[in-house]
Amino acid sequence: QVQLVESGGGLVQTGGSLRLSCAASGGTFRTSTMGWFRQAPGKEREFVAAAQWNWSGGLTYYADSVKGRFTISRDDAGNTVYLQMNNLKPEDTAVYYCAARILPTSYYSDANEFHNWGQGTQVTVSS
Repeated sequence: QVQLVESGGGLVQTGGSLRLSCAASGGTFRTSTMGWFRQAPGKEREFVAAAQWNWSGGLTYYADSVKGRFTISRDDAGNTVYLQMNNLKPEDTAVYYCAARILPTSYYSDANEFHNWGQGTQVTVSS
């Protein structure tokens, strides 16, 4: 079973950037679906971004609130997935979680579709 560990969170000012990493052990992301979700205090976990890869390439998906600012990608070895976050806003403040599933899904924005989760990393954007 793939174990996921996030890193890269922190405190940043409005307009700043952060890059989150999600490292996998016990497997690779090469034929998997990966997602990033976030949860702010008092709010439900929400979809941020997802990517689905197969041997011929990949597709990426983003929540409207982050489209054009966030980018999901992975390293060539398929062991680490990234979330590059630019032009951060205070409303991006949350705990960010990466998640994985083996098979593709059309419901990539649904957290229930993912079987493996990391422990989360805090992102705080100051105004």
